[in-house]
Order: sequence, then structure tokens, then C-alpha cells
Amino acid sequence: MMPRLTLDCYDQSDRNAMADAMTVMTQAFDPAFGEAWTLPQLARIMMMPGTWLTIARLDAAPLGFALVRSVLDECELLLLAVDPAWRKRGIGDALLRDSLLTARRRGITSMNLEVRAANNAVHLYEKAGFEYVHRRPGYYRGHDGQLHDALSFRIDMLA
Repeated sequence: MMPRLTLDCYDQSDRNAMADAMTVMTQAFDPAFGEAWTLPQLARIMMMPGTWLTIARLDAAPLGFALVRSVLDECELLLLAVDPAWRKRGIGDALLRDSLLTARRRGITSMNLEVRAANNAVHLYEKAGFEYVHRRPGYYRGHDGQLHDALSFRIDMLA
């Protein structure tokens, strides 16, 4: 992890944390793929029990975030994003590992995620031990109407 990088976890809606996530979201997600969420979408999910948002910051500046939702002993990594100017510096890895650690502490035994098949983050998930489950053809629709496959991954966290 980068020196001075902090990871702050929010279990409830926090206006500043959501604003930080939206700052990263607008930079991290290419509009062509239609994957970015809106602030109202983020606010709604944060009101759900079992949801947490982790913000990666360097000197108070938001560099990335992870959004996870849990139900019983399973969770889903809904979003993980790093500002493009800060990629390849271990921030995504730190957010993913922190999300897994937080899930384990909460008694969660597995984490699922879906990612666009051509997203470079696939390598991050595989390196962390996630296993490919299946492909969803045409799951994502870009703003241009083009369809993109999604890959589903899962990691079991039984100790």
C-alpha cells in the first residue's frame, strides 16, 4: 500500500464520502460503457443495510473507492474504481483486500462480482483469488448501444 494512503469505511450515507466517490466515478468510468452510477443511485444503495463504501484518500484527496453490499453471509462487490491518474500504484489492490478483510470480519463467507469482460480489472480479481463463474453475453449496454459481455467471479473466504 502507498505510504499515507488511508482507507475510510462508511456503513451509512455520508455526504462527503459519497461526493468523494462521485468525484472518482466521473474520472474512472469511461462514459462509452455506461457503467458509472449517479449520485441518487449511490445514495439509495447506501441506505440499504449491509452496504459499505470505502474511500481511498491521499492527503484527503479521493483516489478510489469500493462499494460492497452484503446479505446474510454473502456479499457483492458492486463497484471498485481508481482515478486513472493513480492507477497501477496498488490502490485498487488495497481497496479490494480491505473489502475482503471487512467482509471476513463481518462473518461473510463469499464475495461475488461482475465486470465487463474487456476491463483490465479482471487481472486484479484473478490475482486476489477470485474464480471465474460464468459469462453474461451482452450484459452491459454502452451509451452507443453496443453490448458488452460481463464476467462473473466469486471468492470463498472460509478460513
